[in-house]
Amino acid sequence: MIDRIQWLGHGSFRIQGPPLIYINPWRIARNAFHADLILLSNDQYDHCSPADIDKLRGPHTVIIGNPSAAVALGGPITVLRPWQSINFGPARITAIPAYTFTQHHPISKNELGYIISLDYYDIYYAGPTDVVPELKHVQADLAIVPVAAGQGTMSIESAAEFLNMMRPRWVVPSHWGTLAGTQIDVQLLENALDDDISVVVHETVR
Repeated sequence: MIDRIQWLGHGSFRIQGPPLIYINPWRIARNAFHADLILLSNDQYDHCSPADIDKLRGPHTVIIGNPSAAVALGGPITVLRPWQSINFGPARITAIPAYTFTQHHPISKNELGYIISLDYYDIYYAGPTDVVPELKHVQADLAIVPVAAGQGTMSIESAAEFLNMMRPRWVVPSHWGTLAGTQIDVQLLENALDDDISVVVHETVR
């Protein structure tokens, strides 16, 4: 499964299908393949970019997001709230609460992470979140977590504690190398994880 995860920079990812899934597409190449499914965490410009979504939207593309993303797009979108699930072909998408203890991402906005269940693997995409109590219910084989500590997401220390408790097979860092977060943050996270958890850093794909 890990070889089907492609980092597109910042918090943007592509999961090779079927179905072909994009998460929070941003700064997407114009010649990108049409998505089968697009997942949006919230309405922020780097998570919900109408121009980038238009590059990926085909006649049968389905978009899933939270209520504020639906307002920002103003077009057809399936709205999920935390813990709601939907089946999409062979994939099952479950919305996971994403919020912070500061005012960066308040719980009232119903922002989302996701669990994508596909081909007997569970992929957790953290979204803009602290390590909140609801995450104790999350189990996954692969976890995509932000490392831009201090930018309205979980700290490196809390992320490591959470991951060591969850024990995914793979961890893929996100939210680094652009607006915030550096290779040093990635290394700090890797150093704090147990030896049997593999941190996988992909070259950016466009």
